[in-house]
Amino acid sequence: MTGGRQPSVAELRPAADNRGMTAFPPGFVWGAATAAYQIEGAVNEDGRGESIWDRFSHTPGAIANGDTGDIACDHYHRWREDIALLQAIGVNAYRFSVAWPRILPAGRGAVNEAGLAFYDRLVDGLLAAGITPWITLYHWDLPQTLEDEGGWPNRETAVAFADYVRIVVDRLGDRVKHWITLNEPWCSSILGYERGEHAPGKRSTRLALRAAHTLLLAHGLATAVIRDRWPDARVGITQILTPAYPASDDPLDVAAAERYDAAYNRWYLDPVFGRGYPGEMRAWLRHDVPPTPSSDFDIIAAPIDFLGVNHYFPAYVAHDDFDPYLRLRRVIPKGAELTAMGWVVQPRAFSDLLQRLHRDYGPIDLVVTENGAAFPDTPPVAGRLADPARVRYLAGYLAEAARAIADGVPLKGYFVWSLLDNFEWAEGYAKRFGLYYTDYATQERTLKDSGRYYRAVVRAGAPLPATTPLD
Repeated sequence: MTGGRQPSVAELRPAADNRGMTAFPPGFVWGAATAAYQIEGAVNEDGRGESIWDRFSHTPGAIANGDTGDIACDHYHRWREDIALLQAIGVNAYRFSVAWPRILPAGRGAVNEAGLAFYDRLVDGLLAAGITPWITLYHWDLPQTLEDEGGWPNRETAVAFADYVRIVVDRLGDRVKHWITLNEPWCSSILGYERGEHAPGKRSTRLALRAAHTLLLAHGLATAVIRDRWPDARVGITQILTPAYPASDDPLDVAAAERYDAAYNRWYLDPVFGRGYPGEMRAWLRHDVPPTPSSDFDIIAAPIDFLGVNHYFPAYVAHDDFDPYLRLRRVIPKGAELTAMGWVVQPRAFSDLLQRLHRDYGPIDLVVTENGAAFPDTPPVAGRLADPARVRYLAGYLAEAARAIADGVPLKGYFVWSLLDNFEWAEGYAKRFGLYYTDYATQERTLKDSGRYYRAVVRAGAPLPATTPLD
């Protein structure tokens, strides 16, 4: 997200000391997040159907090291243990997703009672532990049967999603009051249907833009279903949002950053807030933008109660005549710290993003639904695992979240990604984001120092320096 003078890399580095920062307000939501396919395993148990990620992860060459989510963190069998892990770090909320093929194995039609019963047990267990459930209704595990019928580029998938949502909220809505319709429609559409890096592995800009529209339509339809079933529910959507900074003051780079923002951020944000697709991008992508009834945008713009913000890194963008799509490329600033994913660590961009969202899309509550980092972790020794880079990352980003609140941004909660090391999509098990180290051979979980640090922040209700003593 662009605008104004672009800060330098030095200005975007984390502060050395977070003491004296404004405390987080009373009632702030402290949580950790996961997703069904990344942790549950049990892909062939109790009537669960096949998802696009089951099919894709078993496609040779699709996933690093040939990994699959067949077992993952075995959360389906170890959910009680994992609730205890949440209690141990002191969070008051847990964001998780429901697996669509566990509820409707064929995507529509016959309901799998065993699947609903699993989430009944999980929700009841969380509430008994004093932890508020926040449910994501779609975190990328489309039933394979629906993909075989055209997947997200097929408008009928939005109707099927609304029917699935009705079944889930009818069952759980008496206890669950926080609902997220979709996780990161940009990833589902672009990574899944244009770049082929995620399931279902397609490579077509036209299909990707059709998928993006159907996903947003599904969000609007689902929002209406939830409001009809449970008027007291709070409903939102989670977007992956990446602030875009020009790589230089060259007007071509400035224009490239604007295009990046329009294509990667505003294309998914503007319709939700009643603005339709960015006009400059519609012109740029005119041959691939699907024809859409104007009534679709009324459905997509159904009022929401909060915007979920997933943020990991900013983008530095340069003009590139060799890029046939948007004439741009991302560059890595000299001297920037990188995570194991190759993502730039720049906490100041976090508060820039939150302030921009409040300024341009408010008034609306914001909730950080994912923020975290992968770094190379070594196995624990004597029950301890030092991960100082992740501690520094959290310290810097949490300080900027507090800074945004002090500047008037209505940020209501923060969910760290992730509770556990897990199946990291195309990266398989090679990348670790968790507060808990997962030994995939034994399924033993070990609290990392970053988890101890996060626990200290939750207890303090305020940012703490990365040098905080850890118990």
